[in-house]
Amino acid sequence: MRDPKSATKEHEAARKVLLREDLPFADEVYRIVGAGIQVHERLGPGFLEAVYQEALSIEFGLANIPFQEQVRLGIRYRDRFLRQEYRCDFLAFDQILLEIKAIPALGNLEFAQILNYLAATRKPVGLILNFGRTGKLEWKRLAGPSLLTG
Repeated sequence: MRDPKSATKEHEAARKVLLREDLPFADEVYRIVGAGIQVHERLGPGFLEAVYQEALSIEFGLANIPFQEQVRLGIRYRDRFLRQEYRCDFLAFDQILLEIKAIPALGNLEFAQILNYLAATRKPVGLILNFGRTGKLEWKRLAGPSLLTG
């Protein structure tokens, strides 16, 4: 009879390989979400977004996750940059746009925001972490236009 722990480890390893092949930047997203979970477990819901941002930057440093905060995102129109620009909370691994929220639940406005950021930058992956929800950290991964068009 097989050891249940061994079977679980094998299943988990197979799942991780499958995720890496199917989703670009799966390992990086996994690390970012893990850092978000650490922050959510320690602080819980109820703080302002700025508190979670500062705590998440500390957690990213502890986890050796490369990131930039409050990154300006230029918007191009007819090969020119507009004066108007977006600003995302984090850019991690130089490829993943990250927005953080502290609201009861994510909705279409939050998804539209990150989709606009992805369209403006042509980055491959967007991620939203919502610290405002009671219980588990709410998060959503979104594909950028470069992944959708090939």
